[in-house]
Amino acid sequence: MTILQRLKDYLDGQKVQYQVLTHQEAYTAPEIAHKLHVSGKELAKVVMVKVGERFVMTVLPSNLRLDLKRLKEVFGTSQVRLATEEEFKGLFPDCQVGTMPPFGNLYGLEVYVDQALTADEEIVFQAGSYVVAMKLRYQDFANLVHPSVVEFHASYSESKTGS
Repeated sequence: MTILQRLKDYLDGQKVQYQVLTHQEAYTAPEIAHKLHVSGKELAKVVMVKVGERFVMTVLPSNLRLDLKRLKEVFGTSQVRLATEEEFKGLFPDCQVGTMPPFGNLYGLEVYVDQALTADEEIVFQAGSYVVAMKLRYQDFANLVHPSVVEFHASYSESKTGS
């Protein structure tokens, strides 16, 4: 079963309203936002990190960068780094590389959401492929995933310490 079907079944089972959005093939968050005509702050991007030996899913608006220094403070360890696609692709066998949705709970992963993502009523995110995204209310997402919400972003104008 594809992740899109798993997501639809999961959201339908929870009686959550959502939209499936198809778009021309896109590989980066700015391309996806442009093709879907949504702002970078509404498009949620997933950045996988390694905290020690475990993988953690971080989710933030696509117009912001992940700040590894801040994440090290959040986790209380210096052992935080970006995970490579090669390292994490096996965690998401039903997704094209780098297109995993922010539903870490469906993969047994902890999810950390940047505080900035909670500001908009709706979020848009990739749904397992380079041509499909989903849109739903942020609050519905939060109620299902139960992410830890902290601030770990840097704007693109700040030093480039993450992705």
